[in-house]
Amino acid sequence: MQIQIQTNQLRMEDLKVGDSICVNGVCLTVISFTENEFIADVMPETVQRTTFNHFTKGQQINLERSLRPIDGIDGHFVLGHINGTGILTKRIPNGNSIKLFFKYDSNLKYQIVEKGSIAVNGISLTVVQVIGNVFEVDIIPHTTQETTLNQLRIGGSVNLETDILGKYLMQKVGNKK
Repeated sequence: MQIQIQTNQLRMEDLKVGDSICVNGVCLTVISFTENEFIADVMPETVQRTTFNHFTKGQQINLERSLRPIDGIDGHFVLGHINGTGILTKRIPNGNSIKLFFKYDSNLKYQIVEKGSIAVNGISLTVVQVIGNVFEVDIIPHTTQETTLNQLRIGGSVNLETDILGKYLMQKVGNKK
């Protein structure tokens, strides 16, 4: 399967075939492109593990080019390797921020921790709290304006990528859940 993405927001001038672009947090490889769109192959495994099966034509999505050494490092490492999906269960305005609550699959139980990092649709966020199989993140006005999280409805699905350092630590201590 292939996906065609049209964009006026992404820097395309130095793009080349083989480059990686994260689409709602999922790392895809560019196989062709023009000045305002690109095409990538999507594996059946990707469709099964992500929210790609919910995509609709014309839907707005989060796009991000891969990190280049000259860009510097800011936030946590987001690789585009999705660990599972979540569902928005609650949205609460809180002053100038918005609290978002996501239910997640139990297989991510030991990978989502309070004050830890998580990528939601490719957006690096800090987990405020974890209650059972629900975690909270708070988004600031800049995140609301620059991402698609403000368009997400209650019951909407998101891609989740947990922190790579936590995954390696879990493997080292023997908890592979």
